[in-house]
Amino acid sequence: MAASGSLLWAVDIFGRVYTLSTAGQYWELCKDGQLEFKRVSAVKECCWGIACDHQVYVYIHSSDVPIRFQEETYENQRWNPVIGFCEKLLPSDRWQWSDASGLKHQPLESFTPPSPHWEWESDWYVDENFGGDPTEKGGWTYAIDFPATYTKDKRWNSCVRRRRWIRYRRYKSRDLWAKIPAEEDSKQLPDPFNDLSVGGWEITDEPVGRLSVWAVSLQGKVWYREDVCRHNPEGSLWSLIATPGEAVQISCGPYDLLWATLWEGQAIVREGIDRHNPQGVSWTIVEPPSPENGILHVSVGVSVVWAVTKDRKVWFRRGVNSHNPCGTSWIEMVGEMMMVNVGLNDQVWGISCEDRAVCFRQGVTPSELSGKTWKAIVCGRDSDRSQTGSSTSLLSAGCFFTDDIKEQTNSVSQNDGDLPSDSETSLALANACLPAAAAGGDGNNSTTQATEPTADAVVAPVLSTSEEGAVPAADQGLGGFPEQPSSDPDSRPAALQWTNIDLKEARNASALSSSAIVETSSLNAFGTLSVGDEDHYGTDEHPLWAWVSGGGCSVDSHISLKWFMVQSALTCSGQSLSLSITPAQTAAWRKQIFQQLTERTRRELENFRHYEEAVEQSVWVKTGTLQWWRSWKPYKWIDVRVALEQFTGNDGARDSILFIYYMHYEEKKLALLSSSCCESRRIRGRPSHQAIWSLTCKGDIFVSEPSPDLEAAAHPIPCDQMFWRQIGGHLRLVECNSRGVVWGVGYDHTAWVYTAGYGGGYFSGSASSADGIYAQSDVKCVYIYENQRWNPVTGYSSRGLPTDRYMWSDATGLQECTKTHTKPPSPQWSWVSDWYVDFSVSGGPDREGWQYAADFPASYHGNKTMKDFVRRRHWARKCKMVTNGPWLEVPPIALRDVSIIPGSPAAEDDFVALWAISDKGDVLCRLNITPQSPAGTSWLHVGTDQPFISVSIGAFHQVWAVARDGSVFYRGSVSPTKPEGGSLWPSRCPEHKLKQVSVGRTSVFVVDKNEGCPQIRNNVGKCKNEFDFPTPRRCCSFLGNLWYRQGITPSYPQGSSWEHISNNVRKVSVGPLDQVWVIADKVQGSHSLSCGTVCHRTGVQPMEPKGLSWDYGIGGGWEHVTVRGNATENARSLAPEASAERSARPGELEGGDGEGRGHPPQSNVFVHEAEGLDRNAVHC
Repeated sequence: MAASGSLLWAVDIFGRVYTLSTAGQYWELCKDGQLEFKRVSAVKECCWGIACDHQVYVYIHSSDVPIRFQEETYENQRWNPVIGFCEKLLPSDRWQWSDASGLKHQPLESFTPPSPHWEWESDWYVDENFGGDPTEKGGWTYAIDFPATYTKDKRWNSCVRRRRWIRYRRYKSRDLWAKIPAEEDSKQLPDPFNDLSVGGWEITDEPVGRLSVWAVSLQGKVWYREDVCRHNPEGSLWSLIATPGEAVQISCGPYDLLWATLWEGQAIVREGIDRHNPQGVSWTIVEPPSPENGILHVSVGVSVVWAVTKDRKVWFRRGVNSHNPCGTSWIEMVGEMMMVNVGLNDQVWGISCEDRAVCFRQGVTPSELSGKTWKAIVCGRDSDRSQTGSSTSLLSAGCFFTDDIKEQTNSVSQNDGDLPSDSETSLALANACLPAAAAGGDGNNSTTQATEPTADAVVAPVLSTSEEGAVPAADQGLGGFPEQPSSDPDSRPAALQWTNIDLKEARNASALSSSAIVETSSLNAFGTLSVGDEDHYGTDEHPLWAWVSGGGCSVDSHISLKWFMVQSALTCSGQSLSLSITPAQTAAWRKQIFQQLTERTRRELENFRHYEEAVEQSVWVKTGTLQWWRSWKPYKWIDVRVALEQFTGNDGARDSILFIYYMHYEEKKLALLSSSCCESRRIRGRPSHQAIWSLTCKGDIFVSEPSPDLEAAAHPIPCDQMFWRQIGGHLRLVECNSRGVVWGVGYDHTAWVYTAGYGGGYFSGSASSADGIYAQSDVKCVYIYENQRWNPVTGYSSRGLPTDRYMWSDATGLQECTKTHTKPPSPQWSWVSDWYVDFSVSGGPDREGWQYAADFPASYHGNKTMKDFVRRRHWARKCKMVTNGPWLEVPPIALRDVSIIPGSPAAEDDFVALWAISDKGDVLCRLNITPQSPAGTSWLHVGTDQPFISVSIGAFHQVWAVARDGSVFYRGSVSPTKPEGGSLWPSRCPEHKLKQVSVGRTSVFVVDKNEGCPQIRNNVGKCKNEFDFPTPRRCCSFLGNLWYRQGITPSYPQGSSWEHISNNVRKVSVGPLDQVWVIADKVQGSHSLSCGTVCHRTGVQPMEPKGLSWDYGIGGGWEHVTVRGNATENARSLAPEASAERSARPGELEGGDGEGRGHPPQSNVFVHEAEGLDRNAVHC
């Protein structure tokens, strides 16, 4: 069974576990099938189950990213005046080997794997990294005493020291059922389990990978599995949860919903479940829909509860949400079910009482949670498919052969290389597929074979369609089976029914008039057994199911499922046909079909030769309205009209003129405007391999075809003259290279690969390619802040001072944003969750999510002090958009960052190197990527000691990465033959923690997390940069400083030091020619929008890799840019007059007399907020 992120799990009445993929049509038997199970509960990553031996098992899907757990212990030493630092400690000191706090004794030999499913990955080694900086050899850190603040430098008063030892263990039991180890205390679990449910992976800001596993024992007790997470998939121990009665069954949703049923027929609801207390606080009893029929089974989702009562009626609970987990009332639904199960997106599955078939609830949407109707899943099992394949293994060219007929076929196959003609080939095949009676052979032989049929002697002839004779397609029809049975009782076995096979018509096919022209292929009809007949003899009856779990099955409205179509024997016939037909026969059929199509085309065109060619010669006009933003005083919107005129000449050539008067924003008109602009520039089709890709703050994708003069040293084209066109889809990050490989990452960390198409989204017709367009979805969060001020009487309340910010606001506090009036980013988005408190804020919150400060705005912290008079809380809500574009999903690992090696002519035959960071911080390397297969084949995990957030690979396989703590590392020995490289070399960071790195041919640039200009101070304490303006508050969380790595040589690839280039930079991209492009905010001369301007570093040469100045593009709304595909060589020499001309361009910063090599004239790309601030601009 392939590891998939979208599987439906089910258990039949014999205890066998099957899975059904959303892209498949057959139930696949789960590996390790010797175990028999009673119930299973699945999520995307794994499946838990209770076997018939009453033991609990877990099935972890295989993945390219291993499950690793880091064991650590500290070695402590104290300084002795005689022998120096030694292992002899004072009696009041901590253990020689202890944990970080020093309270727990942890010698190296005390660590053992928690279960047989773990294995050690390596031996113990010393961690030589401390706070992002490398330590001295040995990894020691020093302090005055235990405990204290440790430093990596030894001082005169350093009396104690310690170092950290690390060892990794790996979970090895994947793609098989791993038994959960039993408790050491046998008395803790007196009875086996009866039911089990897994959920809670989306509890409000739950740590990524954490699960809530609940179980019910035979004695009616409820148990909770502690510490189940990604790094510990087995959990640690079972905890008993008190209940008001004896429980029978339990169901846990993905968020904080937990329901259980009692023996008395009531339901109990767990309240108080949150990230700090996943076990909840108390139970609330919910009465059944009717007193005489109690609740037998219950299943919960995000905001729905379904139940089955003892009379097998299905009920839907109204009014369920996180604030009211008990709901309000019951609604009876149509149908009778043995059980129901709620999966992802609140989709519902059930097992019917009538035939124990798995049913899917159709029509479930966020606005219609109860759905519309039940529909049975009619997929067969893989075992059925194999049996059907064996029963049809004698099928050749659409026929079931007897032994005599197989001999005839073999004789034909042996001589198929000497086929005289296409018509003779078809006739020979038709005759070979028929019994002797049908083929016009000896009458005695035909009578013998016709009167002694066997079960395998089912004949399904392939009709000949040569020019000499054929059967019209209208009489048979492709896929027109099964038809009426044959009227000849002796032509079929008594127990089997024949499909509509007219043997007389097939026998007389060669006698038809040669003037009859056939317009269908030779395989336009297969005579096959009906589904019911074949199942009766070749397979078992339809499976009887006992349990179903959809917690790992993601079904959206845009996904087309193949679960509800009966798989007839035609599919198996076609599969066997492709295996039995020889290449010579295939070539003959292709030649025949091509001749027939050519003849039909000639005949159809001949009848219309006298008609005049249809050429449109009229003028086509579309009109509309729009508003232009006037970016000079007075700043205001100006209403204009727009009209698009297209003229087609007599020669068929079209010309387009855009008259701008006025336009109203509509998607269709916007697509029309974009297509017209592209056509006027003769830009059609997919982007070139050299294209520059960029993303807006809304996730829209744009590309620009670079001119050869874009990177010219003498007269570069200003980047504000670049033309950007939109590509369908929605992404947060995009990366490309000059060999045409393009990857993207969505806001929900889903990886996407470019399919070489164009268009999609609201582009249609000629503006979009017919192939390579796929459905794409994305999920993002909308954030607002709840603000409160302390009052001496009432404490913290929502009543602030008149000068305070709104009590519900955005991050700046300048715009009011309440839960009720906050809408999704655009009409294309829809809410998929309720509002919840976001605990992943910078600085950390308290247990309720509050952050405290002295006043608005200030530095917020999670612990309340006496000086804190205000507080705020971060709220989030998820929304989802569904669109389409030339992007194909790369499952199953979610990514945070991706980097593709810039292409070079010398590496055209090599695999394309791609490095990525998963959403959990793992470093990955994608294998076997080529321009023909841009998605690659698999992931290679690169072992690291800490999680990472950014990675970049240069043109010569130099890999740099930024860790989560802001430190930067260089990966050595990376090559095409060794894609994972060698060891990581830490590099000393700039003054601030880093967040992004980009590597070109020889240059390395990084962006840190600091706002404003760095603290590079001179003797009087002023900033050495020529501008020290404050950063606009609304953008400060995204901005940082741009740094360049100096001293990089082939012998010393790590470099020597960092040099500051500019402040207020959001993103950086270094191309294959070391060209530097950034996304920056409040650029000099950019008034249109307040953040997100594409800037190009000019004057970049081999002797001046840092460049000289900035060139500014169209400002406003850009979020990401990548130039790693633009590898067009240009002249690199810079003439003095050209340099002077570029430095005198208006809109750029003017250098002073004190500028130096380390601080070029245009090192800052921002101006003071008060100078030219556009207060009417649209903010991101």
